[in-house]
Amino acid sequence: MHDQRDRDEDGGTPERRQSALHADVTDGAAEGEAVVFVCATCGIALTGPLTRLPEVPEAPHYAWWDADERGPSPATVPSCRYAIETQPYGAPLVVAQEPGPVMPRHGEHRNVEGKPLVSQGPRGNIVINPDDARGLELQHASPACCGATPDGGMNQLCACGTLVATLCSDCCLPYELHLSARNVRAVRP
Repeated sequence: MHDQRDRDEDGGTPERRQSALHADVTDGAAEGEAVVFVCATCGIALTGPLTRLPEVPEAPHYAWWDADERGPSPATVPSCRYAIETQPYGAPLVVAQEPGPVMPRHGEHRNVEGKPLVSQGPRGNIVINPDDARGLELQHASPACCGATPDGGMNQLCACGTLVATLCSDCCLPYELHLSARNVRAVRP
């Protein structure tokens, strides 16, 4: 029933919609050409010009427990670049049959009953260096010692009030901003 409702509301299966989202992001520019990501609701630029990486890099090693000052890890994505996340990312987190990373570049998470959790969040997020974002406001942050986590879902608002991204900035997690492929679009600068 849920699958039929998804088809009826959005004109296709979740996989078809996901393919369309990838096409919207990648069709905006030729190989190596820069794009600017804008809010799909109001059109405000949320980034400067960014060029695409072939995949999301591995998060740099960061010994946060030895850091003199608490703060975010080094950014996963270099400045002025972006990549497409192919795996589920963010909320909702659901109980898994097997333990494993809750989402890409994260360790294991367990619920209060000790059962392993995995993300069933969206695929196709546009991953950028958080320092490349413009004009976003933190709406909420899931509990963490010194930054935001993706566990609670999208947490970044455009100036128009639309939720557009998920910031991950806690010291023990990768430093990333995931723009929602549903709520942003790529335009040529």
